Amino acid sequence: MNPKLLKVKEEITKTKDKIADMQARLRELERQKTELENAEIVAIFRKERMTEEEFAQFISAMGQKGAAPAPFRHTEKEADHEE
Repeated sequence: MNPKLLKVKEEITKTKDKIADMQARLRELERQKTELENAEIVAIFRKERMTEEEFAQFISAMGQKGAAPAPFRHTEKEADHEE
């Protein structure tokens, strides 16, 4: 077989292997990113001490307005009850 053709075929195989490795790496990085984003959301949820219903309303308001609503704040009555 022509040595040049053989070399090109080998290079194609190497390139395909590199692409597969990079795609796997990309999927792993995207998984890590999603995991970190989810952890951040949970931290905000816990910091604000929202109930599940309040959090659902917050998310719903974000989707309806196209932007984040004003930060959630407990009412004085709720704050007194928590202490």
